[in-house]
Amino acid sequence: MSVPTREHDRSRSPGAGSGREAVRERLIEVAVALLHEHGPAAVTTRGVAAAAGVQAPTIYRLFGDKDGLLDAVAEHAAMTFVAAKAKIAQAAADEDADPLEDLRAAFLAQVDFGVANPAVFKLLSDPERARRSGVAEAGRRVLQARVHRLALAGLLRVEEARCVDLVQAAGTGVIQTLLSTGPERRDEGLAEAMWAAVMNQVLQPSTGSAGTDDRLAATLVTFRAIAPDMPGLSQAERALLIEWLNRPRSGGADAVVD
Repeated sequence: MSVPTREHDRSRSPGAGSGREAVRERLIEVAVALLHEHGPAAVTTRGVAAAAGVQAPTIYRLFGDKDGLLDAVAEHAAMTFVAAKAKIAQAAADEDADPLEDLRAAFLAQVDFGVANPAVFKLLSDPERARRSGVAEAGRRVLQARVHRLALAGLLRVEEARCVDLVQAAGTGVIQTLLSTGPERRDEGLAEAMWAAVMNQVLQPSTGSAGTDDRLAATLVTFRAIAPDMPGLSQAERALLIEWLNRPRSGGADAVVD
């Protein structure tokens, strides 16, 4: 990706470069290009301002400081990917596609995106920046929707929130490991192996090998997933049912679903 030039900027349609929002978008576009070509260290207020053809104080007026600019860059760089994930997830739900294969494909796509965009991944993996990031939260909601479909299908034996955390942590860990390893030494099967390990922890075992606790855990998780939309119940009855399902239980299933 090449850094846009001032000549390129002048070639846009009349009025395209006017207005506060247009200037802001222009600065983000330039910063994203610098990030992809040279990494986070190249995204300085002076460098971005010079490449965009504006004065450095403009960046402070629009973003507050360099961290504000980096936040905006991270949001912009990840937005298209998250929007595409959301569209694919919705299509899979509408078509009643296999929820397990849908989640697996999304997991592998996330790893591929992180490895292909190390600078963006580094920005979004910063805990403080991730907490401020609307894109990070949007991405988690897409993952939650995919995991919810697993629960509705009766495939989970752990609560949905635990499954979401495990899948997210596994994906982040795989990306970090691959990026810290030279391309020639990377384990190309690592993502698939991690996926299998996580699914071994969260999925209901096959019928022949499932014990009583496993079957009970999967039943409770599925019941919890469908309870908010169960027909024939008043709002009060539905709330009571959900409260009962979320109540801690003793026994083997307690360790799995609570």
